[in-house]
Amino acid sequence: MEKRSRIKSVRSRVVWSFVAVIVFIITVLGGLFIGTVKKYYYGSAIEAMRERASVTTAFYNQYVTAGFIRERARYIFENVSPDELAKIEVIDMSGRLVLDSNGFASSVTIMTDDVKQAMQGESGQWVGSDPVSHEKILALSNVLWENDRPIGIIRFTTSLTLVDDAIAGVTRLALAAGSIVILLSLAMSLLLARRIVKPIRELTSVAKVMAGGNFSKKAIIRHNDEIGHLADTLNYLSDEITKNTRLKNEFISSVSHELRTPLTSIKGWSETLLSGDLEDREETKLGLKVITKETERLIGLVEELLDFSKLQAGAVKIKRKSVDLNKLAADLGNQFQASGSRKGLVLSIELSKDALIISGDYNRLKQVLVNVIDNALKFTPVSGEVRLETSSDNKFAVIRVRDNGDGISPEDLPFVTDKFYKGGTSRPGNGLGLSISKELVEQHGGRLHLESRLNEGTVVTILLPLAK
Repeated sequence: MEKRSRIKSVRSRVVWSFVAVIVFIITVLGGLFIGTVKKYYYGSAIEAMRERASVTTAFYNQYVTAGFIRERARYIFENVSPDELAKIEVIDMSGRLVLDSNGFASSVTIMTDDVKQAMQGESGQWVGSDPVSHEKILALSNVLWENDRPIGIIRFTTSLTLVDDAIAGVTRLALAAGSIVILLSLAMSLLLARRIVKPIRELTSVAKVMAGGNFSKKAIIRHNDEIGHLADTLNYLSDEITKNTRLKNEFISSVSHELRTPLTSIKGWSETLLSGDLEDREETKLGLKVITKETERLIGLVEELLDFSKLQAGAVKIKRKSVDLNKLAADLGNQFQASGSRKGLVLSIELSKDALIISGDYNRLKQVLVNVIDNALKFTPVSGEVRLETSSDNKFAVIRVRDNGDGISPEDLPFVTDKFYKGGTSRPGNGLGLSISKELVEQHGGRLHLESRLNEGTVVTILLPLAK
């Protein structure tokens, strides 16, 4: 239940992260949009008002020459166009209202920013609240001149209520559109999170089944994405575990057989010698030879198991020193010639004329060659031939062991160097020799490669870097 709640929290984080980003973007864009709309509406109103005020002020300054500000105001309001929507006020240079377009005069002093700017001889602009109606207004003030002398101020004011109403309407539409987009984004994020979490749940379910030991269950690869790659990796892991489990079981069966055979021989001859006549020297000698041979076989098996265990644990230490591969190959060739002769085989040796000196562990390299030559002799029939060759190739020393024996099938060839692999069940051994040999060669910075054809023979090639 705890794991399920964690998966839900992952979905929640995906949803809310997505929604938070959308809300942030919509808020920013909405703010910019509303700000642009407000600037446009206000800018249009101000520009229209300014153009009207400039034309009107210029006309009155040029054609109305009444000397006093009150007379100038009376003339202005007598000639105001009936289509004029703005409220017009004439103010003296002290800020006192002289007359407005409604025909009222007042001792009220107007000292808004637009009026102050006009008193400085400039066109003034101000947006604020009307002190009487308390509505938002736009005010523009220009100077009235008399022979280059400022005699008063003409002020144009208009209500911004309609402009604000229009902006509010656009704002409401923008908020509604933003809300719809957020809701749609929430729905899409829920669907997206579900698409992400659902395959993860499926993978979790498959992993639980695999953890219970059932590796036949496979994850479904729905999409070619990261989750699909994870499903493919999980399936690959299942296949590898199945393969290694099968190889391990085969290895245990093989080792059991390899142990049982010599132990049975040792036990049988021990009982025979104990129950027989010890004075029969020939029988006693034969029994002791069998026991010795089977004991050596057990020792070799145990040593291979120990080497494999050390390699798996990374505990094998390569004690490097100068090694002459020609001499090593010659010594081993001479050692195995007698064994080959007893089996009716020919073991020939062909050494490189060049010195093949490498930096390596003599005993470990000897172990590799012993294993490879022993395999060649083991799987080559009577009257067959095994060739041990050395040569050089660029910066590498090359050792080849050729035989014209049983060969390896194309199906088994790619796997013969895998641990525990034996191929055909009738083959002797425990499936560790070539695996150990390959590991040891690679620890020397080299490569071990096999070429083989069934019933024609096998070539094992070992490349080792030459000493500098």
